[in-house]
Amino acid sequence: MASALVVLSLLSLGSGVIHVGTRDIVAALGGNGDATTVSIIRQLRLPRILLGLLVGAALGMSGGALQGTLRNGLAEPYLLGVSGGAAVGAVIAFAFSATTNVVVSLAAFAGAGGAVILALLVARAAGSAGRGDPRTLLMAGVVIGAFANAIIMIALANAPPNTVRGALWWMMGSVADATWSTLPWLAAFVAAGGAALVYWAREIDLLALGDEAAAALGVNVESSARRVYMLAALLAAATVAAAGLIGFVGLIVPHIVRAGGIRRHRPLIVAAGLIGATLVVAADLAARTARPPGELPLGAVTAVLGVPFFLAQLRRAR
Repeated sequence: MASALVVLSLLSLGSGVIHVGTRDIVAALGGNGDATTVSIIRQLRLPRILLGLLVGAALGMSGGALQGTLRNGLAEPYLLGVSGGAAVGAVIAFAFSATTNVVVSLAAFAGAGGAVILALLVARAAGSAGRGDPRTLLMAGVVIGAFANAIIMIALANAPPNTVRGALWWMMGSVADATWSTLPWLAAFVAAGGAALVYWAREIDLLALGDEAAAALGVNVESSARRVYMLAALLAAATVAAAGLIGFVGLIVPHIVRAGGIRRHRPLIVAAGLIGATLVVAADLAARTARPPGELPLGAVTAVLGVPFFLAQLRRAR
């Protein structure tokens, strides 16, 4: 999968409205060759590919950890209300005429984090002691997402056309605005969050057995589950802040990994990061080459793949 990711990244570097050959790509990466080609490769396509890689890796790892902890193959990061909260934060930033991506990203991250905390509080108020029945937390996330959508509609009801257009495009998800300044902080989040999930992967293995079995094996169920929730949600929130709403990656990727025979969560989380990165880079390549010179929203491409997959898994779960 790592080899496939490298090959796909090279293909993505060369593909687009302006085709670039392999030899020119190598020269441009070293800063040599035609100035226009160097600018296209190093300033436009390479940051975009790296952002897609980081977003996909984060969503894949987040989905793998959540599905194990919740013991639900249909769970994915945005079911905790991350997407709704992030969208509210971003829409508020657009409503106040935010002029930089940094402000929108910070507002989206704050909204996503607030939504996750609210979901945990709702689940606790319902008597789940912070976790309990996994379905309680999932329903809390769904309710918060619906509430967030209502807030968005109210905020955009009388907004200027430019504000509505910017908010809608952000909510459809895209890595087109990738810059070198965006990548370091997202890479730090993905590295730290992914490493933490890998470190606590054994606890996820035990949580996947059920609350009683995990407690009997020495796991503090409430503390461990809350830790996984927050790590998975923060990973998803960072991707939303960087690239908007890109759904279904966290749902699809863990199933692909398990189909390869991987069950323990330490290798599963690592493999989910690789496959998630590959999936998003491939989806972005399709989004920008399907209808040149126009571009499809990345979130729409992943949804086209994810919705049939979700329905198939739902049918299998029955």
